[in-house]
Amino acid sequence: MKVCVVGSGGREHALASALSRTAQVVLAPGNPAMSGFERTSVPPEQVEADLWVIGPEAPLVSGLADRIRARGGCVFGPGEGGARLEGSKVWMKELLVAARVPTAQFRAFDDPEPALHYLGTLPGPWVVKTDGLAAGKGVLVTEDRGEAARDIREKLSGRAFGAAGRRIVVEEGLTGQELSVMALCDGQRAYPLAAAQDHKRLGDGGTGPNTGGMGAFSPVPGAGDDLIGDVMERAVLPTLHALRKRGIDFRGTLYAGLMLTDDGPKVLEFNVRFGDPEAQVVLPRWEGDVAAALRAAAQGQLSDRDAPSFSDRAAVCVVLAAPGYPEQPVTGGFIDGLEQARAIKGVDLYAAGVGEEEGRLVTAGGRVLGVTGLGKDLAEARQLAYRAADLISWPGLLRRNDIAEVAAR
Repeated sequence: MKVCVVGSGGREHALASALSRTAQVVLAPGNPAMSGFERTSVPPEQVEADLWVIGPEAPLVSGLADRIRARGGCVFGPGEGGARLEGSKVWMKELLVAARVPTAQFRAFDDPEPALHYLGTLPGPWVVKTDGLAAGKGVLVTEDRGEAARDIREKLSGRAFGAAGRRIVVEEGLTGQELSVMALCDGQRAYPLAAAQDHKRLGDGGTGPNTGGMGAFSPVPGAGDDLIGDVMERAVLPTLHALRKRGIDFRGTLYAGLMLTDDGPKVLEFNVRFGDPEAQVVLPRWEGDVAAALRAAAQGQLSDRDAPSFSDRAAVCVVLAAPGYPEQPVTGGFIDGLEQARAIKGVDLYAAGVGEEEGRLVTAGGRVLGVTGLGKDLAEARQLAYRAADLISWPGLLRRNDIAEVAAR
């Protein structure tokens, strides 16, 4: 089987690695650090393949899956209709309410004055989200109501995120442990992947601005079969049913970002693709034929034989970012130490924002690399990831030093 993986980030690198166990992989376009894989600059619609796996959210929201399917292609990834779950937070929240999926209290606004009034009715903490795509950076979570009010004005003015922020969601802040549960869907059936936990804030201890994700780990202590089953029954399956009622045949990854509250799991958001960096800790643990499972989902033919199973080993991913990330990343720094890090047994490097200049790899995006350690438990996986990360450098490199620290104790 030949699989075309669409995208150029760390998630796509992890997908290519997992799929290549049983399939031939071509990356469209990939990046220069993704050695060992065929890469092409040809538009994905023009690639010859047996299966397309679309990694990032933006091409899904723009309808790439629909265009490939219209040409007879087999695609793992929802069409434009299903991708609205991620493309519009307002639409997503309204669908959750209709499906009776537990979520935070919210309202949507395109005018600052009623939004500010509603903000004053919530006890805090407060959450302000752009309606449209903002590369994982359009969410403010704060205990400072003044900061929330300023963010409302900035987003609705268009200064913060342009058109993506001219409509916003204001919602109550939920407290508890965060959890990411991704599920394979074929339009009717769904099977969960291993749970993961992401670290969204830039700085140690959960400080600083929200990012696309500074690291992740899997498995998550306490997230056993009972909890995952509850998430599937209360969140994933009702959402899939609500999509079908709207005539949407969702074939791809339904990713539930959850808060485990005292009242049970509540959905913070739904994404319509593998998480990044969650993919970099879940996919290495997936045992079996990943390509066959994704093709079965794409064909609407998932069965129990495709149900994912996972290694008992643990994975920890540490993201290495460019200086200035997430607001204004500074790129062009020469990357050193990759070969030494890659040589460590139990370590995988997943390239994201990487380019090439003068025959050398350079930073070319905000999140540059994901360094994943795979060990017998979270403590060993964490030790491997940081041992490798210590060998990699470029001017102004940013990272967190506490990924999985609490869970590994």
